Amino acid sequence: MKKTELFGYTVEIDLEATQKWYSQADAWGCSCGHCRNFLEHAKRNTLPETVSETLKELDIPAEKATYVSELYTDEDGVHYQFSYRLAGTILAAPSQEVTALGRCCHEPYPYGAPNFPEPHFDLEFWVTLPWILEESDR
Repeated sequence: MKKTELFGYTVEIDLEATQKWYSQADAWGCSCGHCRNFLEHAKRNTLPETVSETLKELDIPAEKATYVSELYTDEDGVHYQFSYRLAGTILAAPSQEVTALGRCCHEPYPYGAPNFPEPHFDLEFWVTLPWILEESDR
């Protein structure tokens, strides 16, 4: 177990169980345009550096998100919420939200992470990404 801090949350992560699950997991499977745009960013390594570095530290491939949702689109780009499940526990939450980029939370719904080891929690991000696919792919 690795005790660390993620976005102000003190967490304990079972890296071996997490990495074992991701080694057999598929990439996020939705084929809608917004999800394909997210996956293209993940494959090109154009997600924000904080996201990329955090996932690299945990040895989680960016395209293997366990949840992806397009929240809305505006002149800044496509606003996404996406998550990665981690085996382990949240030991302490910050007294106030530390960053608008991410948080740790517990989402019991297994969508995107069937048969994930218990206990677990989710590392959730909110980012705005540009549209990089052809316009006809929207």
